Amino acid sequence: MITGSQCRAARALVEITRGKLTIRSGVGEAVIRDFEHKLEEPDDRTIAVLQAALEELGAVFIDENGGGIGVRRKFTESEAKRIARMEGEGGIVANDRVP
Repeated sequence: MITGSQCRAARALVEITRGKLTIRSGVGEAVIRDFEHKLEEPDDRTIAVLQAALEELGAVFIDENGGGIGVRRKFTESEAKRIARMEGEGGIVANDRVP
């Protein structure tokens, strides 16, 4: 389950307002606001609906992994193709240190 802080950060990353997230998820704007401001914790089903809507928009939630919880954006298809192309370029393997 995500936290209110992750919800707020994900909205910022995917550039969606609470109002638009309300329309997309069916969760009331006041519920989202209270969750993000840690005033009230919605039930697990509501949090799962918010998480699914934000993931559909491109947010990736990071569980506690020793470094803390977080959120980041998914790579777009174009970005993923560019990364794959760069990784497959090959070339001479050498030390990356600059003298």
